[in-house]
Amino acid sequence: MARRAFLLTTALTAVLALTGCTQLVGGVARTERPDVTKVAGLDITTGESGPKPGVPDADLRVENGDGGEMDRLAINTLADVGAYWAEQLPARFDVPFEPVRRLVSYDSNGAGVEICRTNTKGVANAFYCSLDDSIAWDRGELLPMLDDSFGPMAVVTVLAHEMGHAIQYKLGDKGGITQATPSIVKEQQADCYAGNFFRWVAEGKAEHFRISTGPGLNQVLATMFFIRDGAGTSAEKQGAHGSAFDRVAAFQFGFAGDPRRCAAIDEAEIRSRITQQPFAREDVDRGQGKGNLPVDDPKALEALEESLREAHKQTGAVPPGFATSGGTCADARETSPASYCPATNSISIDLTELVRIGTPPKRGQRGGIGDFAAFAEIASRYALSIQKATGYSLEGPAAGLRTACLTGAWAGKTTAEQARLKLSSGDLDEAVAELLADKSLIAADVNGTVVPSGFARVEAFRDGFFDGAGRCTRKYSG
Repeated sequence: MARRAFLLTTALTAVLALTGCTQLVGGVARTERPDVTKVAGLDITTGESGPKPGVPDADLRVENGDGGEMDRLAINTLADVGAYWAEQLPARFDVPFEPVRRLVSYDSNGAGVEICRTNTKGVANAFYCSLDDSIAWDRGELLPMLDDSFGPMAVVTVLAHEMGHAIQYKLGDKGGITQATPSIVKEQQADCYAGNFFRWVAEGKAEHFRISTGPGLNQVLATMFFIRDGAGTSAEKQGAHGSAFDRVAAFQFGFAGDPRRCAAIDEAEIRSRITQQPFAREDVDRGQGKGNLPVDDPKALEALEESLREAHKQTGAVPPGFATSGGTCADARETSPASYCPATNSISIDLTELVRIGTPPKRGQRGGIGDFAAFAEIASRYALSIQKATGYSLEGPAAGLRTACLTGAWAGKTTAEQARLKLSSGDLDEAVAELLADKSLIAADVNGTVVPSGFARVEAFRDGFFDGAGRCTRKYSG
């Protein structure tokens, strides 16, 4: 995040006064209220995800394959994705599905293969080529890395995305894609088409794969985070795919909708919601990586105080006290790295743990996430104080989703030009990473119980970010 230079009138000591949230609107609209036990209408499940046991491998012709595990995984994926589109293209667009003409496997560490006017030696990638209607994948480095890091459904995610590009080519004008279409539109459409396919898998319709809507989808969204554009990349850059926040949004549109929703993604739609941006001039490296503030810097915490006060100035709630030391609480469990106690209307923080979360990892090393992830943990506990003041329950999944949504509403206010604590490139990706963490407080109730669906957590945060606090209480009333 970027901190604007203003005169500082107070310093953070043991107590930091944080003020209230945007006015919470009463009068729940029933048509907007979701079932917190579901994901886009499907039950939240925690079963196995990955290849179905005992199912014979698909029989597809593959060039240059080795018959190994990665090739079998790719072939079964493309067979299932092909079956999905053979059903959907005629039904949704009145277009027959023609299978991709060429499937090519290669090892980027071995001898190169000429495909799409490119030699694949050293190319750790998967791609669709419209020149010869082909899909190719690197079985030597890319697919094993995805499988080792996130599980087999990460491989399915990447190849379903590539088939999405094939669908764009086969749809032609009906898909709204031309040669002049910016790459960000094409890539977001392909992410959306991948979401369509995963909905079909989650409904139990795929022959070779299964996925749970809880941990399984969480792994898919984590894959989207991994394959995001780097912080500071402009959405207008040729070849831009999107930030994690934007890619996950496109995937979720597809999971919740049908392929026509994905085909509707165009330049105007992208401009209305895309958050990917280059770094601003004030986004310098203060020793934590570009765009990151030291979380324990009193000036940074003071700027956080001001941003919360400004974002939530319409509330009549009494602001909670804020301390750097914990204590006993009569009506809630302690949570790390920040806790809210309803009985005393106070927030306590563990600066050491917040610094760990707020310090990005160095190349090749494990570490935290970034400053926004740490600040959002604090903001989430503040969101609970607002819910208490306005009569909402602080326990259960509805409270967790309201918390995520209200935290998103605060984040949305940090995009304002005059904001002292201002959103930097990459900050929303930090939010996605923290939201997908097993113990993330951003979508947790007062006792730290996290909403089991990462899909639902991210969706709630996005609702608040784009639509504000009123949306949070209308939709997540419990």
